[in-house]
Amino acid sequence: MQINPTATDRPRNSLWLALSAAVAAFIAGCAAPLPPAPPEPEVTVVNPAPVKVDPVIVPGDPGSLSYAKTARDYRKDAAAHLYSANTKRIYKGRMPPLLYAVGVLQVDLDPRGMVQKLNWMRAPNHAPEVVAEIERTVRAAAPYPVAVNLGHVTYTDTWLWHKSGNFQLDTLTEGQDGVVSGKPDPAKDTKAAVKAVDKPTKPGKPTSVAKTNCPTSAKC
Repeated sequence: MQINPTATDRPRNSLWLALSAAVAAFIAGCAAPLPPAPPEPEVTVVNPAPVKVDPVIVPGDPGSLSYAKTARDYRKDAAAHLYSANTKRIYKGRMPPLLYAVGVLQVDLDPRGMVQKLNWMRAPNHAPEVVAEIERTVRAAAPYPVAVNLGHVTYTDTWLWHKSGNFQLDTLTEGQDGVVSGKPDPAKDTKAAVKAVDKPTKPGKPTSVAKTNCPTSAKC
């Protein structure tokens, strides 16, 4: 019996064709490019609004604190502070009988030791340059010692001004030639200085506070 090879090979050829197609499809699938990655979501960064913080003024050194319980006691600390800030401008020794100017100034400080306002109880109006310089000196020395027990404080001191431009404060004065020294009394000293400038002298003429500081029982 003769077998027709064409009929026998037909199923085999179909199988090979099917396998070839499957392999080709697999290879084609592997070779196909991957789909693009989805875009990353945009992230919006919102900067928080700046927070306004009031500056905190700290005293210049850890010792800039005053534990005075009265304004009169505080003025000693304030005078010492002014002296330390103007070491080269403090008149050394006792002051002469005649001074170029004498002024009584009231200083108002906030709880941080910053100058709020200045009030002249008696200004040396005959020497406006001295008035301006004293005010500049007082403001430049801020902050003053923080008054721990007082908070806001207003104190008064008397400025004794030498013609050289150097000065002393009545609170820490070393004295004045021609002045009869009695028992220290800050209240009387301030009143004496006020009397000394009640009648301003002519520009450039020294002011004497010798007689105004005399005790009532003494003759000067």
